[in-house]
Amino acid sequence: MSEISGKARSAAARAELQATLDAIEDKLNVPKQVGALGTRVKASWDVNPVPWIVGITAAVVVVGGIVAWALFSDD
Repeated sequence: MSEISGKARSAAARAELQATLDAIEDKLNVPKQVGALGTRVKASWDVNPVPWIVGITAAVVVVGGIVAWALFSDD
Protein backbone atom coordinates (compact mmCIF):
# COMPACT_ATOMS: atom_id res chain seq x y z
CA MET A 1 0.00 0.00 0.00
CA SER A 2 2.85 2.41 0.76
CA GLU A 3 4.31 1.84 -2.73
CA ILE A 4 1.04 2.98 -4.30
CA SER A 5 0.98 6.13 -2.19
CA GLY A 6 4.67 6.67 -2.96
CA LYS A 7 3.95 6.40 -6.70
CA ALA A 8 1.02 8.78 -6.31
CA ARG A 9 3.21 11.29 -4.44
CA SER A 10 5.88 10.99 -7.12
CA ALA A 11 3.33 11.53 -9.89
CA ALA A 12 1.90 14.54 -8.07
CA ALA A 13 5.37 16.00 -7.56
CA ARG A 14 6.20 15.50 -11.26
CA ALA A 15 2.93 17.16 -12.29
CA GLU A 16 3.61 20.11 -9.96
CA LEU A 17 7.16 20.46 -11.30
CA GLN A 18 5.88 20.37 -14.88
CA ALA A 19 3.31 23.08 -14.11
CA THR A 20 6.02 25.24 -12.52
CA LEU A 21 8.34 24.78 -15.50
CA ASP A 22 5.51 25.64 -17.89
CA ALA A 23 4.77 28.83 -15.94
CA ILE A 24 8.45 29.83 -16.01
CA GLU A 25 8.64 29.13 -19.74
CA ASP A 26 5.57 31.33 -20.34
CA LYS A 27 7.09 34.19 -18.34
CA LEU A 28 10.40 34.00 -20.24
CA ASN A 29 8.79 33.74 -23.69
CA VAL A 30 9.38 37.33 -24.84
CA PRO A 31 7.34 37.21 -28.08
CA LYS A 32 4.38 35.78 -26.19
CA GLN A 33 4.69 38.44 -23.46
CA VAL A 34 4.92 41.24 -26.05
CA GLY A 35 1.79 39.92 -27.75
CA ALA A 36 -0.04 39.79 -24.43
CA LEU A 37 1.06 43.35 -23.62
CA GLY A 38 -0.16 44.54 -27.01
CA THR A 39 -3.51 42.88 -26.41
CA ARG A 40 -3.84 44.55 -22.98
CA VAL A 41 -2.85 47.96 -24.36
CA LYS A 42 -5.36 47.70 -27.22
CA ALA A 43 -8.12 46.65 -24.83
CA SER A 44 -7.25 49.56 -22.53
CA TRP A 45 -7.28 51.99 -25.49
CA ASP A 46 -10.66 50.64 -26.65
CA VAL A 47 -12.16 51.12 -23.18
CA ASN A 48 -10.80 54.63 -22.52
CA PRO A 49 -8.24 56.35 -24.78
CA VAL A 50 -8.08 59.58 -22.74
CA PRO A 51 -5.29 58.47 -20.35
CA TRP A 52 -3.24 57.29 -23.33
CA ILE A 53 -3.70 60.61 -25.13
CA VAL A 54 -2.74 62.55 -21.98
CA GLY A 55 0.32 60.35 -21.44
CA ILE A 56 1.49 60.66 -25.03
CA THR A 57 0.99 64.43 -24.94
CA ALA A 58 2.96 64.69 -21.69
CA ALA A 59 5.78 62.60 -23.14
CA VAL A 60 5.95 64.79 -26.25
CA VAL A 61 6.05 67.95 -24.11
CA VAL A 62 8.84 66.54 -21.92
CA VAL A 63 10.93 65.35 -24.86
CA GLY A 64 10.34 68.65 -26.67
CA GLY A 65 11.43 70.56 -23.57
CA ILE A 66 14.61 68.50 -23.25
CA VAL A 67 15.45 69.02 -26.92
CA ALA A 68 14.76 72.77 -26.66
CA TRP A 69 16.89 73.02 -23.52
CA ALA A 70 19.73 71.14 -25.21
CA LEU A 71 19.57 73.32 -28.34
CA PHE A 72 19.12 76.72 -26.70
CA SER A 73 21.10 76.43 -23.48
CA ASP A 74 24.27 78.54 -23.10
CA ASP A 75 26.57 75.62 -22.24
